[in-house]
Amino acid sequence: MKNFIYYFSCFVLCINSSLISAQKVDFLNKKIQVYTTSKASDLRLTETETLSFQPATQPLETEISIFINPNKVHQTLLGIGGAITDASAVIFDGLSAAKKQELLNAYYDVEKGIGYSLLRTTIHSSDFSPESYTYVEEGDADLKTFSIAHDKEYRIPMIKKATETAGGAITLYVSPWSPPAFMKTNGSMLKGGKLKPEFRQNWANYYAKFIKAYEAEGMPIWGLTIQNEPMAIQTWESCIYTAEEERDFLKDYLGPTLEREGLGAKKIVVWDHNRDLMVNRSNVIFEDPEASKYAWGTGFHWYETWTGAEPFYENVNRVNEAFSDKKLMFTEGCIEKFDASRYQYWPNGERYGEQMIHDFNNGTVAWTDWNILLNQNGGPNHVGNFCFAPIHADTTTGELIYTPSYYYIGHFSKFIKPGAERLSSAVSRSVLLSTTFKNNDDSLVTVVMNKTNENISYSVYIQGAETTVEIPAHSIQTLVY
Repeated sequence: MKNFIYYFSCFVLCINSSLISAQKVDFLNKKIQVYTTSKASDLRLTETETLSFQPATQPLETEISIFINPNKVHQTLLGIGGAITDASAVIFDGLSAAKKQELLNAYYDVEKGIGYSLLRTTIHSSDFSPESYTYVEEGDADLKTFSIAHDKEYRIPMIKKATETAGGAITLYVSPWSPPAFMKTNGSMLKGGKLKPEFRQNWANYYAKFIKAYEAEGMPIWGLTIQNEPMAIQTWESCIYTAEEERDFLKDYLGPTLEREGLGAKKIVVWDHNRDLMVNRSNVIFEDPEASKYAWGTGFHWYETWTGAEPFYENVNRVNEAFSDKKLMFTEGCIEKFDASRYQYWPNGERYGEQMIHDFNNGTVAWTDWNILLNQNGGPNHVGNFCFAPIHADTTTGELIYTPSYYYIGHFSKFIKPGAERLSSAVSRSVLLSTTFKNNDDSLVTVVMNKTNENISYSVYIQGAETTVEIPAHSIQTLVY
């Protein structure tokens, strides 16, 4: 018996050793394509050089290095994309046929553009709608007048064209900004207020009707967030939920309703607000087993800096550590306070690069920008909350304006595909930021960002191989190998 155990143990050890050997890649035979976007040049997602790996030497403290361990795997990417709002759809509708196709290619075509794979849209109106509206007549609690006819004019056609350009499938999720006015304590869709308790079931039914109506139009809905920014009393559509109120609405109404309606497979995302309070919201909801069973994960935004604080990237990791069975999704971010003189303001792009790298390195599986298209005034927006988008359309000239943000997002979305796994990586100096993913085709993608005023030479180390790369000041690079 002892001999059998000994030989069986050796057999298992040999099998495991073979698997480890099979997984080891000879990076010395790999070429590295380098793509660069740089402030002080016309480089925009431009392939700038092809490099080779050399046998690695001991890194020095005087060098700037990136260390990648392909055997340590973290989260799997769901997708990267942006929101098609009413504002985006209305502006899109006014473009020429050629510019419409240019915009679709720019976002959704992997070869011609940056390959968006994720799409958010709203359940009736948000601030980025020309006006407030719902899908029912005022006072219709039974939802007998429910209709998405409004969306069929602009928004649904654009979503369908985006999906077609993306290859016929895209991960689509939806978010409400406010229940109808008659369901709320303040009698208005605007300026906060709360969902009246007596309308909680009616409001849950509303989600189900919306999902079914969109899917009847041939647009599969992957999931939904419960409420956009549930702790912000905004001048536009908004609704307040405490953590306990959102928990109870989820477990007593929304979750059971979607299950009864045959929609139990839809992914429900809680919070959908800034990083500052996301730990509290996750604690309250996920530690309640009856609520947690309906929740896929936590959504978050980047606007916590409105208080003057720095971004709370560490809170993303706190939730990831505490609830490893739940997912993390960045659901909205944009450059606030539109100013046409800052279309090419480089720090706007760098804000995207920095946020995306930190969020991915802290466990985020999906990353969603806000409006994909706005006009030359940062709208339309029915309360004057004008913002930037990665691409603007000048409706007087019909031209599209590409901002640095578009290219910074593209350094991720064009190369890191859905299903990619994030690999363990670390940078030896704070002057650089970096993250690395492995695609399903086994290609590796390393994104490197330099916010400093100096050109930087850095080395990439992976499994006994190294290469040296030069990154210009205020640049972002993607290495594909």
